Amino acid sequence: QVQLVESGGGLAQPGGSLTLSCAASGRALSDFVVSWFRQAPGKDREFVAFVGWSGSGTDYGDSVKGRFAISRDNVKNLVFLQLNQLKPEDTAVYYCAGKATFTMRDMPEPGAYEYWGQGTQVTVSS
Repeated sequence: QVQLVESGGGLAQPGGSLTLSCAASGRALSDFVVSWFRQAPGKDREFVAFVGWSGSGTDYGDSVKGRFAISRDNVKNLVFLQLNQLKPEDTAVYYCAGKATFTMRDMPEPGAYEYWGQGTQVTVSS
C-alpha cells in the first residue's frame, strides 16, 4: 500500500516563502510521476506543479509559474515544492499525488492520479 505524506505547510506573510515536502512509503517514489494540487474552500482542486520520474521534466499551473519550483530527490524518496513570492490567493490545502504512468492530457487532472496524501494547509496572510 502506497502512502504519501505532505509536510511543511503553515502561515506565511505575503511575499514570503515556504517549502513543502511529500514523502512516500510502501513503494519507491521514483516509480511515480508526482504532481502538487491545491484546493481552497469552495473551489475545485487546482493543478499546481508536475515533476517526471527523474526530475528533469517539470510543468506548472499558470497561477504559480515563476514563483513556485518543484523538485525531487529519489534517493531520499521525497518531492519538494518551493513556494516563493506568496500571495493571499495561494492560501489552500496542498496535496501531492502520484501516478505510475504519464500522459500530457492526464497531468493536470486530479482524477488521473492513483495516490494522494492527506494535504497540508498553507495560509498566506499578514
